[in-house]
This record gives sequence, C-alpha cells and structure tokens, in this order.
Amino acid sequence: MYEGIVQDLIDELGRLPGVGPKSAQRIAFHLLQAEPEDVRRLAEVLIQVKQRVKFCTVCFNVSEEEQCRICRDPRRDPSVICVVEEYKDVAAIERTREFKGRYHVLGGAISPIDGIGPDQLRIRELIMRLADGTVQEVILATDPNLEGEATATFLTRNLKPLGLRVTRLASGLPVGGDLEYADEVTLGRAFAGRRSADG
Repeated sequence: MYEGIVQDLIDELGRLPGVGPKSAQRIAFHLLQAEPEDVRRLAEVLIQVKQRVKFCTVCFNVSEEEQCRICRDPRRDPSVICVVEEYKDVAAIERTREFKGRYHVLGGAISPIDGIGPDQLRIRELIMRLADGTVQEVILATDPNLEGEATATFLTRNLKPLGLRVTRLASGLPVGGDLEYADEVTLGRAFAGRRSADG
C-alpha cells in the first residue's frame, strides 16, 4: 500500500497483539510526525527492555533482577501462592491490594487446539516450589474461560494429593474474560470470596 520502509513499519506494528491494520497505520503516521528525539527515546526503551528484562527465577514474573520485587519482599506471605497464566495477571491482582502472598506464572493455559499441554507450562516448577512444605494454600487465578478452567482442573487434580488447600477465585469475574481487563473492585471481590477448587 505504501512505499518501502513506511509499509515495513506498518507491517511490523501490525504484528503486535491487538493492533489491527488501521491502528498500525495510525501509529506509524504518528511516529512519522513525532519529534526525532521522541522516536529515539521510544527505540532506546524498546532496546533496553529486551536487554535488561528477564523472568524471575522463582515465580517467572518479569524482573530486571534474578528475583522479582515480590519474591524479594520479606513482608509477603510465603505460605500462599497465587497461580496465574501470564505476568500481566500479576499486575492486575496487585492493583487490588487484596493479595499478600506470592505468585507463580504458568506462561499460558492448557489449550489443545493451540498445541499447549501441561508440559509447555511451568507446572513442573510449581510442583518443585511446593516440595519443601512452606506453602499451605494455592490459589488458582486462571482466566475464567475454557482454557483457564481446563488448566485449573488439571492443577487441582495434581495438587490436591499434596495435602494443600487449593482454591479458585470466586464469581464476579465474567466467563470468557481476561484478568487483565477486570476492574479492581470486581477482581478484589473475587479474591475475597474465593472458593475451594473442587466445587
């Protein structure tokens, strides 16, 4: 549609999640009209993110250090782990200020149609974290959709024999929705009223 590098920019922006062709074009033209210093700053931040950000060696949340700030915080309750699908879910839950424990980021959800099974998620690492007996409760905070429910069911089946209290977030979250889009009040109520994972 456009010539050379402009079309390349639109194409690359269009590869980002949630950015359709029209949005990609709008962003591209915004960047073309922006001050060179603003574009340079954006490019530098993108490069820095790729160079400096890694995943926490304990919970797999994003971090610039070996362990994320939540895992390093001695005030967090080590006896409760909240299991989420993605690191963006950690930020959504943290905004509620309801949860005082630690996290475990699976890196997705079980989705046979997408070729994602339990072995592609960080379930093995979760089981290893539970081995020392410190954790007493695991809260399953997977998305309330088909994949999230399948993941929660699989985890419940595998964690219950370990003698842990396994809970799910309560109602209040819309079925088919994503945690990152839930408002703080809804997500806070869901945490406050969580229920046993087996019904």
